[in-house]
Amino acid sequence: MSTNVLFDAPGPRARFRNNALTLLSAVVLLFIAYLVISTLGDKGQLDAAKWEPFLRGDTWTGFIVPGLIGTLQAAVVSAVLALLFGVAFGLGRLSDHRVIRVVCGGVVEFFRAIPLLILIFFVQAGPATLSGYTVSVPAFWAVVIGLTLYNGSVLAEIVRAGILAVPRGQSEAAYAIGLRKSQVMRLVLVPQATTAMMPAIVSQMVVLLKDTALGWIIAYEDLLNAGLKQFAVNYGNLIPSAIVLALIYVLINLALGALAHWLERRSRRSRTSAAGPVAAPPAIGTGGPGGPGAEAAATM
Repeated sequence: MSTNVLFDAPGPRARFRNNALTLLSAVVLLFIAYLVISTLGDKGQLDAAKWEPFLRGDTWTGFIVPGLIGTLQAAVVSAVLALLFGVAFGLGRLSDHRVIRVVCGGVVEFFRAIPLLILIFFVQAGPATLSGYTVSVPAFWAVVIGLTLYNGSVLAEIVRAGILAVPRGQSEAAYAIGLRKSQVMRLVLVPQATTAMMPAIVSQMVVLLKDTALGWIIAYEDLLNAGLKQFAVNYGNLIPSAIVLALIYVLINLALGALAHWLERRSRRSRTSAAGPVAAPPAIGTGGPGGPGAEAAATM
């Protein structure tokens, strides 16, 4: 028989109360679902004519698939650039040179503090306005640059936290056998930190993929724009289109989430890393002055 050390096992009255609350919650959720479905039915949103276009091939080849390709293209390019940005500025925040640390820290905190929607808007509208509308940034690159700057800043904190999560004895042992700092970082710290921060990186990739939908504000041809603006306008089925698009986003993010959980379990079982899994950094202003990895840094 297992023993829980965090709380006492519930007695008969507590079990009855928990079961009653669970049943009540289920009834409330079912009632809300009934209201939503019945309202959609009353408004004609469940009519077969609203959903029939999704059974035709030209709907997918003309709207859904091209929009999905646009979303994935922006996500993949942004993910690669954000990783490079995160590694460069994450290592820069750990530099021995104060100037580099301050500059990298300022850049990271600055872009973490700006809402991504405003950042994308500035990237596209800023150069055009300043140049008298002689320079224009394509919508694709405006989305990619915005996603890179914001998510790269978050990844920089994850990289910094991952390296700081490696026990100090690892680097001390490497220095003791004569390795230089670059070798210690490349051969000892970064490989172990990569294992620890992989789940957090994949989780941030899920956020990045969903944030591509913000390209809507600058008319980027992504899944949301193609399915909810172009397709829904042609067929007059806004709600069914939104439901189908939501399901596509859910399926993609569930696949990435499953990958993140698998990497997390694998990192916990790994015997090649002395560092524990690294969580995603908290929102700016809530993580304390040291941000993620501050506790680890304090123990070094």
